[in-house]
Amino acid sequence: MPKLILVFLGPPGVGKGTQAAKLAAEFKLPHISTGDIFRDHLKRETELGRKAKEFMNAGKLVPDELTVSLVIDRISRTDCEKGYILDGFPRNVKQGEALDKALAQRGEQVTAALNFDAPRQTVIDRIAGRALKEGRVDDTPETVKKRLEVYDAETGPLTPFYREKGVLHEFDATGTIDQIYGQLKDRVLSL
Repeated sequence: MPKLILVFLGPPGVGKGTQAAKLAAEFKLPHISTGDIFRDHLKRETELGRKAKEFMNAGKLVPDELTVSLVIDRISRTDCEKGYILDGFPRNVKQGEALDKALAQRGEQVTAALNFDAPRQTVIDRIAGRALKEGRVDDTPETVKKRLEVYDAETGPLTPFYREKGVLHEFDATGTIDQIYGQLKDRVLSL
């Protein structure tokens, strides 16, 4: 199988993290999220981690350039030689363009952008259920709606970005976890 470079897209609560974890386990690929990358660099006290910490401590988003540098550093590790799954990155078109440029310098490109979507009320209900189950007080209906608005404005444009490149694959995320995963696995095997 050729190297798989997969980008998982979809609004919060749509189940992309669940699907990415299942696919990563079955295909033995690293499941990479920017949150995990930030935590790793902070723990190891790297220069990139110290720079990210300055923004995080100030309550600011880590700038695109620094986020891209952190991701490129992560995907350069030996465990990514056969491929990897990016979950939560890129977060906007600027990051997508930077990822493409960095991959092109390595003679690589995104194999597929896998977009998971569901009706907004389904997503809100899932997040509310997760909040109740996990005791997450930050997932109120108001904050969820705000996160969805931010997703639509910042990350939503990645769907046409990857569609234009011919690598976008869309999934209806309203089925069961196993139903969605069956469709996902079949699609990945056909790449």
